[in-house]
Amino acid sequence: MPSMTIDLLSQSQATGGRRLTLRTICLHALMILLSFVAVFPIYWMIVSSLKAENDIFSTTLWPAYPSLENYAYVFAKMPILRIIANTTIVSVTTAALQVLTGLLAAYALVRWRMRLAGFVNGLIALSWLVPFQVTMIPNYVFASRLGLLDSLGGLIIPNAVAAFAVLLLYHSMRSFPTEVLEAGRMDGAGHWRILWEIVAPNMRAPIASLAILAFISAWNEYFWPLLLSRKIENSVVQIGLQMFMTQEGNLWGPLMAAATLASLPILLIYLVLQRQVIESFMKSGIR
Repeated sequence: MPSMTIDLLSQSQATGGRRLTLRTICLHALMILLSFVAVFPIYWMIVSSLKAENDIFSTTLWPAYPSLENYAYVFAKMPILRIIANTTIVSVTTAALQVLTGLLAAYALVRWRMRLAGFVNGLIALSWLVPFQVTMIPNYVFASRLGLLDSLGGLIIPNAVAAFAVLLLYHSMRSFPTEVLEAGRMDGAGHWRILWEIVAPNMRAPIASLAILAFISAWNEYFWPLLLSRKIENSVVQIGLQMFMTQEGNLWGPLMAAATLASLPILLIYLVLQRQVIESFMKSGIR
């Protein structure tokens, strides 16, 4: 009997191991398939940028005669490097300002007990739900009176504060131990020192998540730069790509080349900070 029991247990474990292995193989196969579906458009964009004009609609996975003519056309027709630099400046500055203003507002709401703190927090949450089309015209009038039309400052200043940044850091800061803050207060540290020497270093994860999301959002912005930009050299990549889309037809080769160049900074950031990028999307609940 003991030997029979041992045999049955070994058989069941072997069966369970095979089932687990089969399930793992199926899951990995599914992930590989989904990864291919996600990566293939990027691959097709790069391959299309290397195709000649008469070969742009061919279904070959690699051009017979790869060429850099589309990239040469892009550099000849538009200041692509300056546009990418403008987009980088706008995205980095906007992300930094949103992190700064979000930290200050969240610390004020958490640290100082005000009678209307809940009401203020509710107003911030409601302002997050207001569509951009509602605030677009007031922001345009504001930027026009300040003389910020067709400038990078006009693209940055109206987006320096974001309700999403305040809410994200507020909920993260609420779980911060109050004993640590009181200890810093007893040691003679002021609010400014407590915020930057105690609170901020211990909130690196939500701050990094917010910075990544704010940077990607600013990089992908289209309607606001379209409204403010007048000259192509003062615009961003999303507006520059529109140059190759006309009523007569789309220049697909140069468009794919410009899109490839515009995607390189984001792809490099993702390759370097892929763990932080994934964690930021998981924590924020946004795809």
